[in-house]
Amino acid sequence: MAILVMGLGNLLMGDDALGVHVVRRLQERFVFPEEVQLVDGGTLGLDLLPRLEGVERLLIVDALDMQTAAGTIVRLTGEEVPRAFAGKLSVHQMGLQDLLVVAELQGNLPPEVVVWGVQIAVIEPGLQLSPAVAQALEQVVAAVASELEAWGVSLAAA
Repeated sequence: MAILVMGLGNLLMGDDALGVHVVRRLQERFVFPEEVQLVDGGTLGLDLLPRLEGVERLLIVDALDMQTAAGTIVRLTGEEVPRAFAGKLSVHQMGLQDLLVVAELQGNLPPEVVVWGVQIAVIEPGLQLSPAVAQALEQVVAAVASELEAWGVSLAAA
């Protein structure tokens, strides 16, 4: 079963870098089986489209603006995912929404899509996560690892 974990964000824009930080921590801590790919998707948007081909489960990690308290962790699945991004709740706005729509039109949208996100506090130039998002970071890493294990992925310590 092909699984793709995609961390999105811009490392130069504060909390927006959450997804990239999560993917990097996962890569540092675990050895993943061949069927699991981790991708630092940065801000590539539609350039990520080829990565979705043949993927059966897609797990996206992103900073979100869900109008909740900063640092709030959110898990979206199924119909929640396109509706959330249709409302431009991701700080990447149309980039991620376009990626999912075009993948669906091409028949390459994975049957299962899960988004793990954290409510942003600060999106402005800077290399540090805000305290609220930094505090949530480890919880999201653990949540993504647990999600993968629930999907039958065996995680070995790096």
